[in-house]
Amino acid sequence: MKPFLEKMLPLFAWICGIILLTSIFSVLGYLFLNGMKSLNLKLIFGTTPPFDALTFKRQVFNGLFPAIIGTCSLIFLAVCWAIPVGMAAGIYQAEYATGKTKKILGLFFDVMAGLPSIVVGLFGFSLTVFLNRNLSDRIYPCLLISSVALAFLVLPYIIRTTQMAIEGLPASLRMTALALGASRLQNIVYVLLPQSLSGIMSGVILAIGRCAEDTAVIMLTGVVASAGIPRSLLSHYEALPFYIYYISSQYTDQEELATGYGAAIILLCICLALFSLAFFIKKRVTLYSLYRV
Repeated sequence: MKPFLEKMLPLFAWICGIILLTSIFSVLGYLFLNGMKSLNLKLIFGTTPPFDALTFKRQVFNGLFPAIIGTCSLIFLAVCWAIPVGMAAGIYQAEYATGKTKKILGLFFDVMAGLPSIVVGLFGFSLTVFLNRNLSDRIYPCLLISSVALAFLVLPYIIRTTQMAIEGLPASLRMTALALGASRLQNIVYVLLPQSLSGIMSGVILAIGRCAEDTAVIMLTGVVASAGIPRSLLSHYEALPFYIYYISSQYTDQEELATGYGAAIILLCICLALFSLAFFIKKRVTLYSLYRV
């Protein structure tokens, strides 16, 4: 019986892998088949000359350029808020927390990871109402509130990947610098973080993907159908996920629906570019941390 199971296990793994790849390529193929015909400069810039739009001389109101800028700004801000807090919490869990404190915080982070995005969106909306009533009546749902809410949504990914990446290092590596007289902080900065950066970047990549695709959070915290390029952190903005949702639910003809497919392809390209940038930064920072004088 055992030899039979040992022979079947690789076959089962290959079948699962083929099914997974087939599903992915089927979705991508369907998306490109329906959206490629709508991909052109008019979809992005509308009737505005591309040079004027890229230099921000003229607003684009009938193209996806403001939504592209809004999406990139949203992802950048959310990841910027989440990375320092998430890495700090992950380092604390891995190196400082012990006993009941570690268990309680671990349970709390696991619960955070399971929160529905609509709940996080309601949290962001409630925060907006609170700030509007108690701090300034100029604060409304905006880019800043959306980015903070999204940062809260992706925090558990960065915390857990940072913790697991550091705890997964060999004990000999974790103790070598301490044995040579380095402080705990020096050990973390110069040894543990560079060696675990690859695992930490996995959490960052997950955070980027989650920020790029989430619609429920931004619907409640500041995104609108038409706002132009955001001029400040306290202004409304457009985003590709909301545009895709809006078009797919309220399109009037097949041509308009095709623009939704085109927007989805653009969103995938943005995610691919951001993932590539994350891998490049990971490689450069790792080399700098390991080989600097």
